Amino acid sequence: MKDYFMTFFQKINEQYKNQTVFVFSILLILLCIPLKYIFSSIATIGFVAVSLPYFFKNKPNLSFALLLPIALFLLMVLSISWSINTSDTIKGLQKQLPILLFPLCFLFISPLQTFHKSKIFQYYSYGMVGYSLYFIANACFRYFQTKNSVVFFYHDLVSEDLNAIYFSVLVSFALFYFISVAKSSVYQQTSIGILGVFIFLLSSKSVLTIDIILVVCFYAFFSKTKKSVRWLTISVVFVFLGLSLVFVKKVKERFLVEYETAFIDNTVNQTIGKASEKVYNVSLSQAWNLKRFEQNHYFPGTALRVYQLRIFIEMLNEQKILFTGFGLESSQQKIAEKAKEHHLYSGYSIFNYHNQYLQTFSDLGIFGFLILILMTFVNLKNAFQNKNFIHLVFAITMLFLFFTESLFCRQRGILFFITLYCVFNSSNETERKNTLLTNLQPT
Repeated sequence: MKDYFMTFFQKINEQYKNQTVFVFSILLILLCIPLKYIFSSIATIGFVAVSLPYFFKNKPNLSFALLLPIALFLLMVLSISWSINTSDTIKGLQKQLPILLFPLCFLFISPLQTFHKSKIFQYYSYGMVGYSLYFIANACFRYFQTKNSVVFFYHDLVSEDLNAIYFSVLVSFALFYFISVAKSSVYQQTSIGILGVFIFLLSSKSVLTIDIILVVCFYAFFSKTKKSVRWLTISVVFVFLGLSLVFVKKVKERFLVEYETAFIDNTVNQTIGKASEKVYNVSLSQAWNLKRFEQNHYFPGTALRVYQLRIFIEMLNEQKILFTGFGLESSQQKIAEKAKEHHLYSGYSIFNYHNQYLQTFSDLGIFGFLILILMTFVNLKNAFQNKNFIHLVFAITMLFLFFTESLFCRQRGILFFITLYCVFNSSNETERKNTLLTNLQPT
């Protein structure tokens, strides 16, 4: 019996030494993000648990990149003292715990080797292919029941709770992993097709735009294929997108509503409302200037974000929040008050800023905002220094997505960001290589 336990503990120790246990626990967190919150919470606890021995064994590797999110969390804790809604702030801290725990763990554990990072991204990407196939099959089943094609698009494809925008981000990262593989297999090429179609069906305007920019960047600057093949690929992407905007009704509607309503006041919304009760789209100018809105005013995505920027500036001028903010998770109360002041339809009072930069500034003041900017900058700088396209995909996606989404208001957004942020930025030394990370395939 004694020999059995000795052998068991030796095997566990070997798994720690070769980092297999960390690869598995990090992969589990990433794969659990689309599931119910309980699964990702259990995976998070598991990762912290397997990291604990290193808190007593190793000295912390004081990485500036990892200290930044810890500083952000400490500021969140301090905001309890000035929060206008202490109960919401305390609840918010529970959700934000990974922003503290993950960097702490990565400070003590040995930096993951390039090979192990590649394994995580590979298995994660195949996991996203599995999720995509499941949701497409589920949509097909519901279509045969309802005969309504709406089940193939946007939130209807994955559910409002999972959210098409957030899931697009998860799937896009997997897509670019496969794209960046130097010599892709038939399975990987098929995966690119599946993930590409799925992202298209999810119809997130912001994510699709970011993805197109990244595809062009990859084939223009990173791909090692022939120049003619690269430009042909870029051309095919644009032709596919153009034809889709013309012939796929649901996708066309989502993009055209922004274009048609941006600069023209009071266009009639053809999707919602009735002939007797018309709904009017709000233009960008109206979102910025109107003192009083009507109950039948509808805010397209860009107009809503312009309005949210406007009320943030109004609150910054009216309230003493420059240095403190309202407190973590406490801005929503003020957003609701502004909705009432400007006579918006009551449903808009529940919308957050849809902008992580504004959200952080409004909650934590200028110091929280500056920490977030530093995290974004350091993440992007390390990606360029490492010559790592997959890291660059993550850094650029977060940089732009923070302008359109309050990513830290959702547990899924927090876990995706902080997990990959720590994986990419935990290494002591910059990996100065001219080859892509994902060219180093695990055997």
